[in-house]
Amino acid sequence: MDKPVITQAMIDAYDEYTHLTLDRRRFMERLTALAGSAAAAAAIAPMLAANSAKAEIVAATDERIKGEDITYPGADGDMKGYLVRPANATGKLPAVIVIHENRGLNSHIRDVARRVALEGFVALAPDFLSPDGGTPSDEDKAREMISALDQAETSENAVATVTYLNGHAESTGNVGAIGFCWGGGLVNRLAVNSPDLKAGVAYYGSQPKAEDVPKIRAALLLHYAGLDERINAGIEDYRKALTESGKDFTIHVYEGANHAFNNDTSAARYNKEAADLAWQRTVEFLMAKLA
Repeated sequence: MDKPVITQAMIDAYDEYTHLTLDRRRFMERLTALAGSAAAAAAIAPMLAANSAKAEIVAATDERIKGEDITYPGADGDMKGYLVRPANATGKLPAVIVIHENRGLNSHIRDVARRVALEGFVALAPDFLSPDGGTPSDEDKAREMISALDQAETSENAVATVTYLNGHAESTGNVGAIGFCWGGGLVNRLAVNSPDLKAGVAYYGSQPKAEDVPKIRAALLLHYAGLDERINAGIEDYRKALTESGKDFTIHVYEGANHAFNNDTSAARYNKEAADLAWQRTVEFLMAKLA
């Protein structure tokens, strides 16, 4: 059987399923219509989804890093997270919060945290589903739980994470954040709510309200996918508000790339060229702003 052809309409349908109102049954019905048969849809669906089996670029056992699951104080109760730092660090390091997508703290985000640590940072990937018992293995269930989170409480837990890293024994006190998809939106809200955040990197994240932008103190690096019409609809208003408020920000739009282009576990949406360039820019930005 030839490799299935994945069209932009299929990717858009998957985005609607994972972020908006389309449930799995209706998604599979639409995918079947687009693919031409149920068999073709069944073959394409896993290519659109993230494959956790491919989620490890830096092994958890890599001797260059030290990683551990921790519990730390949230805004109103304990938060769980995955803390990673370089194994050979001799002094304090800048700290970076790695904020997950709407699938919760999974193996892919843990791997991203290890990549961040290898760049010379203390990296903490919080589980923002901690108040509800933590991230389940079922991605659909995780998405349901994420969508039900209280946004104000979640933002408070993000601010508490900055506070925790600010005072961590291995941290210089300079704290940044990087987030993807749902996590990108949370980075933007964290920048609004935490005066102690030094730098924020949002990958295809929803934008805060324009009236909240003057509260931002952090430098921002904003990555967007050229084909991501849903998120990109808010770029210009955000750019205008940031400019008028005199904020330190940079916006990059990666033409031809889809939402979630950085997620290398999703065969259909991952864009290596865009991901590599965005990551290079991200590391350089964090090194400069958290020095």
